[in-house]
Amino acid sequence: MSAPPALIKNFTFPLNVCAYALALEEGSVEYLHHGLFMGGITSLRDAQAHATELLISKLPNHPCEILDVGVGLGTTLEILLGKGHIAQGISPDANQIACARSRLGNDAPLTCVRLEDFVAASQFDFILFQESAKYTDPLDLFNKAMALLKPGGKIMVLGEFDDGQCCTEDFTKLASRFGFETSEQLDLSLHVAPSLDGLLRVIEKHRERLCQDLDTMPVELDKLGALMRTCQQAYAGGHREYAFVQLDKGETPRWRLSRMDDSCTNEMLRLFEQSFGYRIDPALWHWKYGSGRGLQVGVWSGSELVAHYGGMPRAVQYFGVSQSAVQIGDVMVLGSERGVLTRSGPFFLMASSFLERYIGLGKPFLLGFGFPQERAMRLAERLGLYTEVGSMVELVWTPLPKTPKWLTRLSRVTADDMAAHQQIDQLWLAMAADLADAVVGVRNWRYFRHRYFTHPTNAYEVYAVRQRLTGRCVGVVVLKRTGERCELIDLVAPLQAIPTLVVHARRLAGLGGSASLQCGITENFCAVFAGQGDVKKNMDIRIPTSIWGAVPDPATIRNRWWLMLGDTDFR
Repeated sequence: MSAPPALIKNFTFPLNVCAYALALEEGSVEYLHHGLFMGGITSLRDAQAHATELLISKLPNHPCEILDVGVGLGTTLEILLGKGHIAQGISPDANQIACARSRLGNDAPLTCVRLEDFVAASQFDFILFQESAKYTDPLDLFNKAMALLKPGGKIMVLGEFDDGQCCTEDFTKLASRFGFETSEQLDLSLHVAPSLDGLLRVIEKHRERLCQDLDTMPVELDKLGALMRTCQQAYAGGHREYAFVQLDKGETPRWRLSRMDDSCTNEMLRLFEQSFGYRIDPALWHWKYGSGRGLQVGVWSGSELVAHYGGMPRAVQYFGVSQSAVQIGDVMVLGSERGVLTRSGPFFLMASSFLERYIGLGKPFLLGFGFPQERAMRLAERLGLYTEVGSMVELVWTPLPKTPKWLTRLSRVTADDMAAHQQIDQLWLAMAADLADAVVGVRNWRYFRHRYFTHPTNAYEVYAVRQRLTGRCVGVVVLKRTGERCELIDLVAPLQAIPTLVVHARRLAGLGGSASLQCGITENFCAVFAGQGDVKKNMDIRIPTSIWGAVPDPATIRNRWWLMLGDTDFR
């Protein structure tokens, strides 16, 4: 074997299975990537060699400085060095680096490092990604490439593009926002599909030996086979593509996109204060986005952060089916940059990039929603990013006297009240059943605990409404008091219990000396609260949905959202 068996066995699953199966079948293993079955090629090894030959054929004949990202077994790097190129190989996998060193020698130009963390002594003419681009977030990839490439340098990608992560269209669109021009693009999907057939056949042929030598359970091989067959279906359905893409570095754009994380907190807090005129508590920012909880895209002008677009993941029930959504929040653009409200401006750059990366059919989140005001909503509509699918209204009631109710009573819910936790889960199941024809954020105990009991700056009052004789919980309400203002910002209950919950919320408002009780709800569900002497007021809050890319038909979710002010991040 060209790659030592002991090192192959140490590869992470399923790479160890694929590499070792090929070694058992062919007597050696030279490549870890798919093959291209072109020109009458029938052997998987020959097809793999042809894929590498295609990539290298795109390089000039004269020596170039080349970065090989994801060095694999070192075969491609060996060919590059043999042709006189000044090449450097990197990989975050120590086992792959060890394999490549066993092939090329201890002095080979290899570094065990992620692309994001790689620091080079000089810039490169080419950066090659042979089935490695998908392991780096595209925003990180292009940011790093801008720094590593010489003027006029090129990115060459050979590998898979997936609708659910980043299809070729999204990849090249994003590249253009970094100043890269697509100079060549080849769809090779038809030529790579037989690789999966061949690999499945080889794994099944050597199944017993793989389980024995790699200490792999048969069920793991079954799961791997199922995953590979799913990939085959994705290729057949056009949801996965194998392509060659060449991108040429052009002029550095005025604005630079990037992912944001905890290391950028100070810059984000500064931008927030400049945009909204007050400083947000750092603990609140961390509660929303910290430790990887949120998703953030920023726009920089030089070293200054000038725009931010955030999203907070939210589990939802989508017409009775569990789905993931993301709530858009903290969208801000520095005042000096707001004049550019076109498709070349910072708002469009970050919003479109966020939507392409995260939201839509097959993406990490099916839906995006938020609570923009009229002006922001109209801008996003004009740019073709969102469309409106609902709006918020405010219901206002006069408080009620503290006189007890004969059939029901109140009890305070605390963070360590285990009985109430179970009851909230049960109430959510009943509420979800009533809203099976709607879209609603999950309101189980896990959500309640994070939203209302771990909030770093707001104090909430959570009460259970119980039957007086049996003690059975009929619903839970959440109140927020600000001075004399009292808001019913959330509840969990079967819909028929809501009038009773409103009565008790009005009593609580009266007990606290509030002048009124307010409740924000999507207009399409305000009738559920009607009949309590309420006054309805329009709020300048619209409910958007993304129309950028492949997304659910907006008509199917128009006036179907159940959202209250507790679903926001600003109450």
